[in-house]
Amino acid sequence: MPPKFDPTAVHVVYLRVVGGEVGATSSLAPKIGPLGLSPKKIGDDIAKATSDWKGLRITVKLTIQNRQATVSVVPSASSLIIKALKEPQRDRKKVKHVKHSGNISFNDVLGIARTMRERSMAKTLAGTVKEVLGTAQSVGCTVDGSAPHDVIDNINSGDCEVPDE
Repeated sequence: MPPKFDPTAVHVVYLRVVGGEVGATSSLAPKIGPLGLSPKKIGDDIAKATSDWKGLRITVKLTIQNRQATVSVVPSASSLIIKALKEPQRDRKKVKHVKHSGNISFNDVLGIARTMRERSMAKTLAGTVKEVLGTAQSVGCTVDGSAPHDVIDNINSGDCEVPDE
C-alpha cells in the first residue's frame, strides 16, 4: 500500500525541456505522476513559462506542494549566451547543427555572470566571468570581436577589469 499523502511536503523536480513547446507527456508521467499531478496540465504550464526561450533547451524547476506545481526557469550559461546573441528563432525539426557565430559584448557577459553567480563554483565574480567566457568559446561566438579565450587571458593578466560583485 502506498504511503499516505502529506499536503505539507514539498517536492522539487528538475526537467530539461525545449522552451515554448509542450513536452511529451510520456516523459513527464513517471516523474510527476506519483505526486498526483496531471502530466498534460504540467506540460502546458511548462510551455507557458518557457515561451521566452522558444527553441532552446532549458532547465525547468517544478516545486510541488499540496498537488500544486509552480514552474520556474533555471537558465544555463549556454542558453543565456544564445539568447544574448539575439538569433532568429529556429524550427528544431528542420534546422539541425546550428553554428552560433555571432558577437556579444563584455557587458552581456557580465550580466550573464551575475545571473549565474549563485550557481557558480568560483570564489569571485571574475571566476564566474571566466566560466561564462569558456561556455561562449564552446558555443562558438566572439566577445567584442575577439576570441573568448583572449578575453580570459586579458582578465588573468589584469588588462581587463572585472568589477567586484
